[in-house]
Amino acid sequence: MDKKTVVIHQPDFMPYLGFFHRLLQCDLYIALDHVQFSKGGWHNRDKIKTPQGVKWLTLPVQLAGKSYSPINEVRLNNSQNWREMHLNQLERCYKGAPGFDEIFPELREVYSFAGDRMVDFNLHALNWLMDKFGVSISMVFSTALAPRGASNEMLVDLLAKVGATDYLSGTGARDYYKPGPFESSGIKVLWQDFTHPVYQQRHGEFVSFLSSLDVLLNCGVTKSREILRSCL
Repeated sequence: MDKKTVVIHQPDFMPYLGFFHRLLQCDLYIALDHVQFSKGGWHNRDKIKTPQGVKWLTLPVQLAGKSYSPINEVRLNNSQNWREMHLNQLERCYKGAPGFDEIFPELREVYSFAGDRMVDFNLHALNWLMDKFGVSISMVFSTALAPRGASNEMLVDLLAKVGATDYLSGTGARDYYKPGPFESSGIKVLWQDFTHPVYQQRHGEFVSFLSSLDVLLNCGVTKSREILRSCL
């Protein structure tokens, strides 16, 4: 049986560099779009660096009005002019950075996306980010796989359905990891080994674990690809 390494993760908003570090090491990305939206998490926001310090860049959303709101049912609150607000904030923070003139016009195109589901905008942006970082990987939605179970059992169910031999997990999942289901299915669990790189960054001392927009706007495409691959 050929080795097939899979990553499973929610389709977050403009994720940090470590997410793409995982994608570079995998054969398939399962976008976990059926699980519950986490208010105050990463599904609709990430951090950027401003002259006043680190700030959140947040998508305004509307929930379905029930206790359980799957990610794929969360709507963007388009009554707010959040697209222009984001672009204005990014321009104020990054104009003059080495990568700004290359990246910002394309970013404006990304924000012209007219859909009203959060997951559609996030994946539209994610596809653009993967192209900028030179990451090519197949992708499937968890909803398309009719997932069963919860927690570790659910992950194993999804992995088995796509024929995974290896599962590359972020270290944040260690607290929830139970080896039994993976061992029973013969799926090897690999843990991401990621040390955040330091690169040229505006506004004072370097800050890590920001949205990947930070490295692109600061450094441009070619340098950002080199920085990402230096972590492998």
